[in-house]
Amino acid sequence: MSGWTAAEMPSLEGETVVVTGANSGLGFEGTEAFARRGASVVMACRSLERGREAAAEIRQSVDDADLDVRECDLADLESVAAFADGLGEAYDGVDVLCNNAGVMAIPRQETADGFEMQLGVNHLGHFALTGHLLPALRASEGESRIVTQSSGLHEQGEMDFADLQSEREYDKWDAYGQSKLANLLFAYELERRLDEHGVSDLLSVACHPGYADTELQFRGPRESGSSLRMLGMQVANAVLAQSAEQGALPMLYAATADTVIGGEYVGPGGLMDMRGSPEFQQSSEASRDEADAERLWDVSEELTGVAYDFEAL
Repeated sequence: MSGWTAAEMPSLEGETVVVTGANSGLGFEGTEAFARRGASVVMACRSLERGREAAAEIRQSVDDADLDVRECDLADLESVAAFADGLGEAYDGVDVLCNNAGVMAIPRQETADGFEMQLGVNHLGHFALTGHLLPALRASEGESRIVTQSSGLHEQGEMDFADLQSEREYDKWDAYGQSKLANLLFAYELERRLDEHGVSDLLSVACHPGYADTELQFRGPRESGSSLRMLGMQVANAVLAQSAEQGALPMLYAATADTVIGGEYVGPGGLMDMRGSPEFQQSSEASRDEADAERLWDVSEELTGVAYDFEAL
């Protein structure tokens, strides 16, 4: 896949793609690329206002962009369920779900359901959303895909099941690493369970963007009120980061390329896996721990109240 670009994506005419966090960063770039190839893109956004502004901007460059902005707050399981219900009423099926939205290295906060925010948004919200949308993904004609966005920092993550919500001790980067490790444990376990139930036309794939210049890096410093960290992030993004457009390529490749099979991990293949064209990569040993994956799955079902009905697929 050397030198692969979004221009090599196949036609997506007649396909429905759901992108979380679609109003900015990787989600915005991914939405624009999907729309350019003819997909109907459902923009799942926490803020309808920002989602509509992003959609208007995309329509300036993609004249016939088919965009549907819908509210989906991954920090609120009621919002996630309502989004999925509305989607089921409006669409016959979903061809691609991009679990892309996330928060990074923020001061400790809790979601509406009492989860530590990074774990709650990055993993548990997407776990619930995917479970709700499983029937719609299965209902699409042909192959459908679930693409879960992780990070190279998953390699620093550890699943602390004794203090999963970081209630006893909180470090913003440890919590982020745990949430990104959880993304991979979920993506791989989902693929295993689909395989076990003979579901061959629904794939679970993981990806990471490398180091991309997005707003993700600035929320933590902004909420901490740290002007020094803000400056540091600005310098790092200017010197080290690739563009958000380039950072979205692994997600786009995972979602559309015909060489992708379930259980793959796609990331940029350049300097320290931080930039460059997408390639298949190997994630950490911890991310392949099947015992941890099963344990996380059980805990996620218990916390979210969303049980995956594979028998009905």
